[in-house]
Amino acid sequence: MRQFNTLLNQAELIGLTAHSKEAQAAQKIWLTIVPANLAQLSHASSIKNQQLNLYASNNAVAAKIKLCIPSLLIQLEKQGCEVTAIRVKVQVKSSPQPRPKAIKKLSSKAANELNQLAKKLSGTELGDALVRLANKST
Repeated sequence: MRQFNTLLNQAELIGLTAHSKEAQAAQKIWLTIVPANLAQLSHASSIKNQQLNLYASNNAVAAKIKLCIPSLLIQLEKQGCEVTAIRVKVQVKSSPQPRPKAIKKLSSKAANELNQLAKKLSGTELGDALVRLANKST
């Protein structure tokens, strides 16, 4: 346990911990003033020299934040934060989040009609494919 505490007291780790706390405080302030749709696409990194530093996930978000800067500064002032400027940078994520595939299902009426058509076309490739499609939907 003593070795672990020695690691925690190293100057590099102390500096990293302080920076992390600054970033968390800036993010907490940012989340209280920013609209929810922009909060998902941006994050605050620090408040230094009365300047709030932000990262946006793309150019469109950065432009929207820049348009909102006057109202955001007013909200920061109301909260008692001594911030006179907001700096926005674009930080594109390396891999976009994959969109979940929407599972499409046929209605029971459509499945019944497919089964009827499959019976008429039984013995053919199309009939077999229709049977498989109808079975997947139920």
